[in-house]
Amino acid sequence: MAYRIILYTGIMKKSEKLKGKQAVALKKKTQLQYGLLAGAGVVIVAILLLMVFNPFVVKSGDTVNVFYTGTLDDGTVFDSNVNGTPLTFTVGKGMVIPGFEEAVVGMAVNNEKTVRILPEKAYGLYNASFVHVINRTAFPSNLTPVVGQYYSVRSTIDGSESSVQVINVTASTITLDANHALAGQNLTFSIRLAAINPK
Repeated sequence: MAYRIILYTGIMKKSEKLKGKQAVALKKKTQLQYGLLAGAGVVIVAILLLMVFNPFVVKSGDTVNVFYTGTLDDGTVFDSNVNGTPLTFTVGKGMVIPGFEEAVVGMAVNNEKTVRILPEKAYGLYNASFVHVINRTAFPSNLTPVVGQYYSVRSTIDGSESSVQVINVTASTITLDANHALAGQNLTFSIRLAAINPK
């Protein structure tokens, strides 16, 4: 048997070199893609964690200070504290109307937003059963009822106080409306968050 000795001299065919370069390039490209995917995954997880545990945005239990202007659908300003003292309340305690409370959740200090709040999340729908006709003698004798005027009344059942508006006066009766003055109204608030005091 005859053997043939072939010495490898390091010379490769051009096609073999090209295949090797392509394989290396494909491997580098694949590694880059996996690296980008892993990096994107880390960023997404970090953003999600920041959204859930961000100490710099309002969440339930935080006490906040806000400046606001409230307007009706016709543009009438019904309340504003912009040139005064900020409103301070604790989110989740029911200290303000539900829609206002929901609006500040997720805000950061100095953020501004405008929200339109429907009656269901504000002062409720107008309720005709809150209108009562009373005998004029039930009204304190030292007061003269004036249509449009608000008065405080105390319940004889539980002693709680509420505000009522006189909407009609006759010689023998007075008609009182216990609905909130803004019941049935859509409210628009321009809000600026001034401070967050985390729980």
